[in-house]
Amino acid sequence: MKFNIKDIKLAVEGNKKIDWAESKMPVLRLIRRRFKKEKLLKNRRIACCLHVTTETANLVRTLKAGGAEVFLSASNPLSTQDYVTAALAKDGIGVFARNGESRKAYYENMYRVLKSKPEVLIDDGADLISTVHKKKIKGILGATEETTTGVIRLKQMERDKVLNFPVVAVNDSLTKHLFDNRYGTGQSTIDGILRATNILISGSNFVVGGYGWCGRGLAMRAKGHGAQVIVTEVDSVKALEARMDGYMVMPMADAAKIGDVFVTVTGDINVIRKEHMLKMKDGAIICNAGHFDVEIDKRGLVKITKKKRMIRDFCEEHTLKNGRHIYILAQGRLVNLAAAEGHPAMVMDMSFANQALAVEYILNNPRLGNRVYQLPLRIDERIAKLKLKSMSIKIDKLTPEQKRYLASWEIGT
Repeated sequence: MKFNIKDIKLAVEGNKKIDWAESKMPVLRLIRRRFKKEKLLKNRRIACCLHVTTETANLVRTLKAGGAEVFLSASNPLSTQDYVTAALAKDGIGVFARNGESRKAYYENMYRVLKSKPEVLIDDGADLISTVHKKKIKGILGATEETTTGVIRLKQMERDKVLNFPVVAVNDSLTKHLFDNRYGTGQSTIDGILRATNILISGSNFVVGGYGWCGRGLAMRAKGHGAQVIVTEVDSVKALEARMDGYMVMPMADAAKIGDVFVTVTGDINVIRKEHMLKMKDGAIICNAGHFDVEIDKRGLVKITKKKRMIRDFCEEHTLKNGRHIYILAQGRLVNLAAAEGHPAMVMDMSFANQALAVEYILNNPRLGNRVYQLPLRIDERIAKLKLKSMSIKIDKLTPEQKRYLASWEIGT
């Protein structure tokens, strides 16, 4: 099977939207130009498990321009844009993804990608990497990982000494998590909530579960919309930071009583549990912006639900046994990708530049050990400089005198 998609006729629409995203991704365009010239990925087989969006399509086209054979499956069943899969299939990419596919189909498509005998993996959530380990597939030179959730899993694999090849934690690059996680997640999550509900955020009590980079960005955007932001945390330093940033901080059990909108962004399971949902106000909205649909206890919600119905697209109303109504968005999956279009191309430009250069780094460094690595700072800085250039922003340079001062221990006050 060369591809498994919904409808090849959607390719025309897909190409238009991919072209629009490309116009907002100047850094990746520059990398693609060099890859095409140097053909440094010639005859390399690359398997990707990513959100199948217009931005991802531009990463895939960049890898193909470098000479690679690229195979793609979805990292989330609800984030796939079917017009993108059609356009990529027309390009000759082995794409296996359909929006709304079942859990069984999700893994079947991943197995199809792995039949290509890839040498490099590009993952988002570490499902592809963990499947390779479970299936004991050989011949992998290295992999990259896009998201916080996946990096957490991979670092545990490294600690357990079961990681069979090097992995570059792209998520840990400064030009990824400082921008993608904060500004991308912040804006796109608000976008997903508004598309699914059309609520007014101003004046609401907006609860953010977790104050990592994604939580910071989301809290900032909700505050900008006029919400009273409440942060819940298990990390004392992050909780203190949230308070110093001007937000209320309290346990989820207390926030549950007063919150209007709840968003989880922790990467952990059961952040919102049955006992929290029973305390929520009538009309409370709950959703998730973490990678997997495990942060909301959906089984617990079913146990306390008397009846349910789809009241809007991506918005399911649960009438609880206590008579109150709770609304869960996008089945508890990534609301920004399921109910909206995910991160803007302008921020994914940096994230996918990191991905492309991480593949190059793996292939240029065949002696890397079986560990989780951060992409070298010089590559991060190169991406930042290219992004600034594309935005027509110039910055100062150190003078020779300043360089001498910073390099000296003899010059004091």
